[in-house]
Amino acid sequence: MKKIFCNIFGHHYSISKKVTSHIKEYKCIHCQKQVTTDVSGNLSILTPELQDINRTLEHIYQRRHNAQQVA
Repeated sequence: MKKIFCNIFGHHYSISKKVTSHIKEYKCIHCQKQVTTDVSGNLSILTPELQDINRTLEHIYQRRHNAQQVA
């Protein structure tokens, strides 16, 4: 039933994870479909490869951000 809602009205995404200030992961509140922003700022389906890339970016972003606050 939830997939029918998304097929008719479209997905209703909410932010599920903030990777960096520019890259976020989203999840549809109805069908649980997961997407992420790509290099161009468009939404792409969240594949295991993109999840790994996002984890790496988040780690680098946090290290760099924390180093700037300490200095």
